[in-house]
Amino acid sequence: MNHTFQIGTHKVGPGERTTLDLTVPHLYTHTAVSMPVQVINGKRPGPKLFVSAAIHGDEINGIEIIRRLVGLPALRRLRGTLLTVPVVNVYGFVNQSRYLPDRRDLNRSFPGSKTGSLAARLAYLFMEEIVARCTHGVDLHTAAIHRDNLPQIRALVDDPETKRLAQAFGSPVILNSDLRDGSLRQAVADQGIPVLLYEAGEALRFNEFAIRAGVNGIVSVMRELGMLPSRRKKKPRAGPVVARSSSWVRAPQSGILRSLTALGNHVKKGDTMAMVADPFGEKTEAVIAPFSGIVVGRTNLPLVHEGEAIYHLARFGKPETVAEALEAFQLEHSPESSLPLPEEPPIT
Repeated sequence: MNHTFQIGTHKVGPGERTTLDLTVPHLYTHTAVSMPVQVINGKRPGPKLFVSAAIHGDEINGIEIIRRLVGLPALRRLRGTLLTVPVVNVYGFVNQSRYLPDRRDLNRSFPGSKTGSLAARLAYLFMEEIVARCTHGVDLHTAAIHRDNLPQIRALVDDPETKRLAQAFGSPVILNSDLRDGSLRQAVADQGIPVLLYEAGEALRFNEFAIRAGVNGIVSVMRELGMLPSRRKKKPRAGPVVARSSSWVRAPQSGILRSLTALGNHVKKGDTMAMVADPFGEKTEAVIAPFSGIVVGRTNLPLVHEGEAIYHLARFGKPETVAEALEAFQLEHSPESSLPLPEEPPIT
């Protein structure tokens, strides 16, 4: 039998599920605020996985991913413990903002401090009550506002365990991403805990494709960890490809952007990706691909200033192979395909 899991003053016995609230600082109106957590403790022992979302308060795809994840019937056979935190930055979420009320970025405030700023205290609470009790983690994100990201895993693939889980997630694109100071990913890695960062979609928007891919990816990671039974028959599919580097393609002038390149497109060096012109079209300049790669992120706003980031382009040894894998991935996770919860209607 598994052990009783304790978080804060709450105890969750083997085979039990508990939803609890971690107290965070009140609003200045004296209104109480809490960070919601659901703990599912399997009957049998195994890894302890946290899945978190909305560290940036306007990145909401992960909230829906967690809602669907905790409703899966397969969790009745869970080994180990699953901790889900759908809204980490509760202050930003309430205000539909990426940041905290003090304008700090929570994902640059880890590992935090018990006596520091509001951001530092929130980060400290998450590290102490969630991360410190787990063996593995998955953190869910979207692009910033007015930008869109292709479903992708960002991870430090030089770590064998992290790479194993990144490949198990099943996203066709893995970005070998360096750790950033103050990020949750760095703080968790410093604790020796493998963590994946899933990026997909746009801030303040649900993306059904990104949500489906996220749910299935987390389930695949849990199967790889032995937390859920393995599938008897696995569908053959192309393995994920690691991009060792990526960079943003920027606007050559200020003006109105006419994009010619979609998310996930394979472009070759020298291709015209977009056109930027003034309102009269008297001065027009092409946005040229500086190298061959796959578009993993892009702006959704057609109004740009010179130097503004337009396309996030990832380098691959054989980008045409990645393009084929992306097409298969999109078919597999399209709204017409089956979900882990067949009765779950797609969001349109």
